[in-house]
Amino acid sequence: MTNVIDPMLFKASDAEKIFQPVNSRTTRRTGSADPLLFRPFWLRGLKVRNRLWVSPMCQYQSVAANGPGEGVPSDWHVQHLGGLGRGGAGLVMVESTAIRPEGRITPKCLGLYNDEQEEAFAERIVPQVHMHGAKIGIQLAHAGRKASSYPLIPGQPLGLVPPHEGGWETVGPSPKAFPGLSVPRELTVSEIDEIVEAFIAGARRAMRAGFDVVEVHAAHGYLLHEFLSPLSNERSDNYGGSLENRARLVRRVVRGIREMDAGLPIVVRVSGDEWTEGGFGPEETTILAKWLAEDGADMIDCSTGGNVGDVPIPVGPSYQVHVAEAVREAGLPVGTVGLITEAAEAESILVTGQADVISIGRPLLANPHLPLWWAERLRAKNIVDLVPGPYCQARF
Repeated sequence: MTNVIDPMLFKASDAEKIFQPVNSRTTRRTGSADPLLFRPFWLRGLKVRNRLWVSPMCQYQSVAANGPGEGVPSDWHVQHLGGLGRGGAGLVMVESTAIRPEGRITPKCLGLYNDEQEEAFAERIVPQVHMHGAKIGIQLAHAGRKASSYPLIPGQPLGLVPPHEGGWETVGPSPKAFPGLSVPRELTVSEIDEIVEAFIAGARRAMRAGFDVVEVHAAHGYLLHEFLSPLSNERSDNYGGSLENRARLVRRVVRGIREMDAGLPIVVRVSGDEWTEGGFGPEETTILAKWLAEDGADMIDCSTGGNVGDVPIPVGPSYQVHVAEAVREAGLPVGTVGLITEAAEAESILVTGQADVISIGRPLLANPHLPLWWAERLRAKNIVDLVPGPYCQARF
């Protein structure tokens, strides 16, 4: 018979009764009582309760595109993000959130460029995550030449949204299209200045809304990544050519946010391998990471791909960890992602020094409480602190 314990009377000493495998012959617990994955992690002055974080995952559920409520988080986001905060992760990173209307990936993507959006985040989203003890970050982005696309959900067509359906003109570092999308208009230098200011303004709004961390999105083929890559950046001015020039935009963004606030933790997500010859790779990413450390960044969140169409990627367990391992030599903490689906696998990446933080995405869509299961499997001594009181009667 299952032990039933009143959650209001629950004590740490009750943990051994509750967190025992249902069947010791079929449920295997591994690791030690103090796994790295569930130890606290400090990011600038912020203490995050563990090193298992939620990757930003586009939901395409914002309210009222091209009208009142454009880019505003909806009831869906309240449930989605609140559930992920309840599941035991250390930090929940909100999906790619545009700093300007034309920077949205799709007409149904989030934005943080007006008061209505800021108020909705402050009143409906941030408290939902904080109430469960997790920290919350927001990924600020501009989609560049990959903007104005249809949402990647069943029933939607692929490609560019036409103007009569709410689409808009796209922009990029050069008039070079991503396969299947339109040729973007090349940004002028004055427009680049405006984008830098928009990122800073978005970070300021994020702080006012109560976010703990800001992530600058320079990955997956979106605008800042487009500038970094010689495969999409063919400019001949101070923003093209050498790595120093191609990195100028993202460095200006990070410096601007840091100058705006000295205490805000700043993460930069990069695609550190484009999986094709001549593309932006781990060596250049490591150099960039050293520069970003000087500019005030606190961590590099390492991903890959997204800027080159139809390139073969050797997808498999932990297939992107090599980028984090290389970039870690720059001296900043690094996060890693990419088909990390087992507790022991995640712990091994940390123990061997390949990364400092593990972020997972799609496995959490299948099970938002996955961090609690992983904490049990690794015998984390602080699992009791991760479980909401009313859920303490469950057995893991």
